[in-house]
Amino acid sequence: MIMAGPVGIRTVAAQAGVSVGTVSNVINKPETVSARTLAHVQQVMDELGFVRNDLARQLKMGGGTTLGLIVLNVANPFFAGLAHACEAAAEELGYTVIMGSSDQLREREDRYIDLFEQQRVRGMLIAGLDGATERIQRLTKRGMPLVLFDIHAQAGEFCTVALDGAEGGYMAVSHLIETGRRRIAFVGGPLSQVDDRWQGASRAADGIAELTHIDTPDQTIADGRAIGEQIIAMSADQRPDGIFAANDTLGLGVLQALVLADDIVVPRDIALVGYDDIEYSRSAIVPMSSVRQPVDTLAREAVRLVLEHAGDPSAHEHRRVLLRPELVARRSSVR
Repeated sequence: MIMAGPVGIRTVAAQAGVSVGTVSNVINKPETVSARTLAHVQQVMDELGFVRNDLARQLKMGGGTTLGLIVLNVANPFFAGLAHACEAAAEELGYTVIMGSSDQLREREDRYIDLFEQQRVRGMLIAGLDGATERIQRLTKRGMPLVLFDIHAQAGEFCTVALDGAEGGYMAVSHLIETGRRRIAFVGGPLSQVDDRWQGASRAADGIAELTHIDTPDQTIADGRAIGEQIIAMSADQRPDGIFAANDTLGLGVLQALVLADDIVVPRDIALVGYDDIEYSRSAIVPMSSVRQPVDTLAREAVRLVLEHAGDPSAHEHRRVLLRPELVARRSSVR
């Protein structure tokens, strides 16, 4: 007999012929209820369609077991992998992650922040569009435990966890130079989102190789393929002989275009290095070299820090965790 509309514990108590306190114990302290009563009340709950109001319980108990996660674009395999790693890290500690994708829209990011705050999540993990925005600063001032996945943000009112993108950019371009490349294109944008990788690439190329930046509106396979077609259209003496893509989806798009070109062989004519080391890079028709991000470590550190803050705010010290990348060389850059 499932009832229309939400069913409260008073209705369950009346139907089961027990007190409201007994129903509350069945929900929150089942070990204090006899096995017979427990089974009877749970059967009535099922028959009525009772669903526990966890938000009300969290407000009463002073804390929940849910973390809010916001990523830039869940369609990007890197962020999908990060979300999965955060779920796994949180689950090990008895917590659940709920996720939203901002799709690189400030308004949507703000809406998810508002929603998670209203739902009284235990803390938030944010791969933000523009770092510590005014909305995020207001959030932290109200005491919400927060970790940003952001190389640019400095730990102040929150913790940050990120890969050392400048070092990653330096590794990628240094590798291309070591393979004999001297006309190198850095593909990726908006530049504000990949500036650390650009700075590292510039440092590696300084005085050794010519480095140019080719901007993209986004970092998708389609954006990379469009850039690859532009490069194919160049004369052979003007084309770059090395490409560093700001992420692997861009790199895979560039690779698609280059592989289809009649007069270009990868890596003989153009060597290519991506960034993130997503699974698709390893299984591409020409396995793509990439700068590997330790996603599992990123997730574990972020979850640990946000729960540490939530558990004892007065003793918590905000920290900036910067992880070292790893270059993985494959056939796209090594003959």
